[in-house]
Amino acid sequence: MTGDVYTLHSTLELPYETLLEYLEDPELPDRVDGVDLTRRNNTLILKAVPAEGVVDKYTPPAQLKASVTEVRVYEEDPDDFQGAPPAWGEEEEEIPSELVEYAAFKGDRETVLQNSALQYEMFVVLRDIALLSEKGTLTAITAQDGDLNATRIVEGEDRAATVEVVEGAGSEPSGSNGVDWRNNKFISD
Repeated sequence: MTGDVYTLHSTLELPYETLLEYLEDPELPDRVDGVDLTRRNNTLILKAVPAEGVVDKYTPPAQLKASVTEVRVYEEDPDDFQGAPPAWGEEEEEIPSELVEYAAFKGDRETVLQNSALQYEMFVVLRDIALLSEKGTLTAITAQDGDLNATRIVEGEDRAATVEVVEGAGSEPSGSNGVDWRNNKFISD
């Protein structure tokens, strides 16, 4: 499996425990033997462990970067809590809750998916993680064996996506408002 990642935007969030469970026995692409997880304070680095002979030992393999945040999760929605307001001098009844750590893969390609060796393979790992996520989206344009593919995953659900090719800045006629660098009297002799 070879491919390229052209664009990527992620706002994925999933419980840290869910991520750890996934990493216990993930289904990995052919050229990746494993994924090493390193946690430094509130930053997670998921680094590809390349199969033998795939990448030179001095070439850093692709890695996913995420942040860890704590979120208070309530057993009941605090807005729907029907308890009577406390009388004067009484304490307010507390809604049962717990702090849950979330792994957040947020940002564009260079922020979330770093280094180029095995980049497409680590995108496949990120796509699998996105299918486990509870919140956020993953959108990407990739190429596999020369074919462009669009990916869109919203709150753990794979959605339809297409790649649309439109005229870009490079396709404007030379009479446009842009600078014509080939026929510029200040540059040419």
